[in-house]
Amino acid sequence: MASKSGKKKSNDELLAGFNALRTEQRQIANKIYELESEFQEHKIVIEALKETEPERKCFRMIGGILVESIVKEVLPNLSDNASRMKDLLESMNKQLIEKGKEILEYKEKHPGCFVNTSGVPPKILEEEEPTQPESSSKSTGILTGGKT
Repeated sequence: MASKSGKKKSNDELLAGFNALRTEQRQIANKIYELESEFQEHKIVIEALKETEPERKCFRMIGGILVESIVKEVLPNLSDNASRMKDLLESMNKQLIEKGKEILEYKEKHPGCFVNTSGVPPKILEEEEPTQPESSSKSTGILTGGKT
């Protein structure tokens, strides 16, 4: 009877390990979603500012503070930020793929604990879409004003 209790605990530990991996995978996917949204926003603003006069006044939200500047000062910063975001997205997508491989290896290494006696996988194995996070208050939007 003691061995059944020990085995049960072992299965619980394996499931906990699996759930931890899935949680990490979801967190990476959510960060990717947030970053992609911000990257798209940057691209839209960059395209709009490319067609704007370089001396035109614009406003940028930095850490919740609206800062006045001109287009020719803001555009290079936005382009740099977008470039860094693109690199970070590539890196995070690689992390997501690696985490998926890690989960598959974990499942292959411990196949018995992921199927119950009826042969139906436990609910934790159902595919879930990453949740879409609420919009961040750290937006770096740009507003263009009148001519200076």
